[in-house]
Amino acid sequence: MRIFVTGGAGFIGSALVRHLIANTEHEVLNFDKLTYAGTLSTVAEVASSNRYRFVQADVCDAAAVRAAIAEFRPDVITHLAAESHVDRSIDAPDAFIQTNLVGTFTMLSEARAYWQSLDETARSAFRFHHISTDEVYGSLGDEGLFTEETPYDPRSPYSASKAGSDHLVSAWGHTFGLPVLITNCSNNYGPYHFPEKLIPLMIVKALAGDALPVYGKGANVRDWLYVEDHVRALHAVFERGTPGRTYNVGGNNEKKNLEVVETVCRILDEQRPRADGQSYATQIAFVADRPGHDARYAIDASRIRDEIGWEPRETFDTGIEKTVRWYLDNEDWWRGIVDERQADQRRGLAA
Repeated sequence: MRIFVTGGAGFIGSALVRHLIANTEHEVLNFDKLTYAGTLSTVAEVASSNRYRFVQADVCDAAAVRAAIAEFRPDVITHLAAESHVDRSIDAPDAFIQTNLVGTFTMLSEARAYWQSLDETARSAFRFHHISTDEVYGSLGDEGLFTEETPYDPRSPYSASKAGSDHLVSAWGHTFGLPVLITNCSNNYGPYHFPEKLIPLMIVKALAGDALPVYGKGANVRDWLYVEDHVRALHAVFERGTPGRTYNVGGNNEKKNLEVVETVCRILDEQRPRADGQSYATQIAFVADRPGHDARYAIDASRIRDEIGWEPRETFDTGIEKTVRWYLDNEDWWRGIVDERQADQRRGLAA
């Protein structure tokens, strides 16, 4: 098949591109604007493949989307391009509305026009797969899990923009018959994660000898999903999922933020001890919480398991070991990004 991946130079998108080139015979078009969080270094290992091609363009640019679709003629569009950092959405929500809402509308409009031009066999096989987040469901208490029937209750500009994009995709499916799929995933982690996010940020700051900023009391809970497990799920959904269905993708790994940071410190203590012999955990510092910080996310991923046969392979313990090791072995990748793009700066205080 021919797979059109938007946001294929970002964290999850690039992992999907690498996975498809390494493990399938599919052709892949990587369509990415290369914003601050996108870099072609994430796909350098597959760039020479004759099944891979790249187009630098914006999902909000209808003419560019139309031209790329017409030239590539995809069987599947996997839409990952998005602004994704909650803290940045607090400081500058406009970019999130533009990319996540207007960009998704543009992709849907162009995908629909293309789909309608196909013959009956190709139309029935085509899929538009929208990749979203569990944050659209809001915040859980101490008990319970998000299911695909959980009412939407977004709490941040980021999650509101993703909730809106989910609704657009669903509406294009119901109104126009476009064969759509939606997946809502829990917190991803793994190689090539932009260093503004919790786990890579802690690694970067620990190695620099800086304070490790933990929001509030570090009691907020997230379900952690190793990125390579996630892209296996995406692959399974667009190949075997039922059009019109939503599938939640989770790692079955609920952890408090403080526990995550302490685990990173423990692994660093083992793999790259501090010169003074102290634990990196002594660098932990509690800081002002994020405004409106959701207390807990947790995913019920039974539908994708029962209907499609996907389950995560990595536990949090195995995945975080691999992740820390990767950052230690690939300092040349992230050091330049931190210096050039100020990825380690605190944002989202809404002062």
